[in-house]
Amino acid sequence: MTSSLLAATDFSAPARHALERAAQLAAAHPGAQLTLAHVISASMLARLRRLMRDEAPAMEARVAEEAAQALTELATHLSAQHACPINTRLAQGSALDAINDLANELQANLLVMGARGAHFVREFLLGSTTERVLRRTRRPVLAVKQRPQGAYRRVLVPVDFSVHAAAAAQTAHRWLPDADIVLLHAFEVDIESTLRFASIAEEKIHAYRARAREEALDAMAQFVDQLSIPAGQLTRHVVHGAPTLQILEHEQSLDVDLIAMGKHGQSALEELLLGSITKHVLAYSSSDVLIAGHAN
Repeated sequence: MTSSLLAATDFSAPARHALERAAQLAAAHPGAQLTLAHVISASMLARLRRLMRDEAPAMEARVAEEAAQALTELATHLSAQHACPINTRLAQGSALDAINDLANELQANLLVMGARGAHFVREFLLGSTTERVLRRTRRPVLAVKQRPQGAYRRVLVPVDFSVHAAAAAQTAHRWLPDADIVLLHAFEVDIESTLRFASIAEEKIHAYRARAREEALDAMAQFVDQLSIPAGQLTRHVVHGAPTLQILEHEQSLDVDLIAMGKHGQSALEELLLGSITKHVLAYSSSDVLIAGHAN
């Protein structure tokens, strides 16, 4: 099956890094179809019409022409640099709607966006658009934070044993078949603080924790059995502690360059939202973040 990537840009430096990463991924997958897209903001055009009135149509045409030219120049440069064909699409309207519509039209297997946009005087794309796209789409989204220095080598996959975590691991392996995959499960004993408050002996608390660890190891083994990833590329870590803290600590200690997460967790209440752990990691990690939800 041909892979389709859609990379959105607001022409800022963070978005440029996302385009470079998208081109790198497309080049690594022969036959992949990469499309660069830019959305001219509908609200910016509306302000232009209010301020310039009679001159607005000419200015709108000029904005569109300059955007199309900039997009073509980016595509030409990246295509030559990475030896892969690149298409371009220019749209007008809401960035959120336009990106989602384009992704559906192109049947994109991966959306690539800058994790952070730039607040220019001209109202172009991204900013919080990436998070809003994540809330709406079920397609995998790669949020790029760093300028690409090479292919991703080591991917950290936080695991809660849900279908969403499995989807994240499989999606990472699909796009990065040579990368090492580190599975991380952080567990907490729900009643530990209650036990301490009740003055339960510390050795009993440790016994509860040891039991929880054994249960987590068993669940990890069952989780790995579901994956179609070579065993030699998988490493398992089961640790005690708050998931968010452990993810960010292991990101640094294991020298990973990508974190792949499920969009949702176990809770049904998170089904239409971006999970709180995912949001936190997206905001505070140094690495790029791949988010892949389970499509029902």
